Amino acid sequence: MRTKHHSFKELDKLDRRILKVLQQQGRISMTELAEQVGLSTTPCTERVRRLEREGVIEGYSARVNPKALGLPLLVFVEIKLASKSGDIFEAFRREVLKLPQILDCHLVSGDFDYLIKARIPDMSQYRELLGDILLKLPQAEESRSYIVMEEVKETLELPICL
Repeated sequence: MRTKHHSFKELDKLDRRILKVLQQQGRISMTELAEQVGLSTTPCTERVRRLEREGVIEGYSARVNPKALGLPLLVFVEIKLASKSGDIFEAFRREVLKLPQILDCHLVSGDFDYLIKARIPDMSQYRELLGDILLKLPQAEESRSYIVMEEVKETLELPICL
């Protein structure tokens, strides 16, 4: 998950209001959105399209209940690589992208190199995931896992100061 570096122009108060509403109600109509942020429909629609064009709004999606798909188990796995170089990080990245059960993977500072978030059906799949990670991912040397017992808070909504 390569980070894209955008230089974004300053978001004004209306842009921020639009973003706040869209994060909470991604399927809201432009008419309703315009009403909530205090604009008429055309200028509101133009602002949304500009925010999309500029990459501020990266996309829209539906939140799906993982249990409905038979994926109730949430795990976090820390991975330490045996050696570190640009090539090894790139090879690791390529392999992680092939594993659909991995939802998030971040290169992090600290004792471990990567933090992985995965959704799986059960403990046997957890063992298989660990095997896939440790056996197939280049230079994976050590792992530490955390099985989530209770999901206290999970959101994609970013805090927006108005």
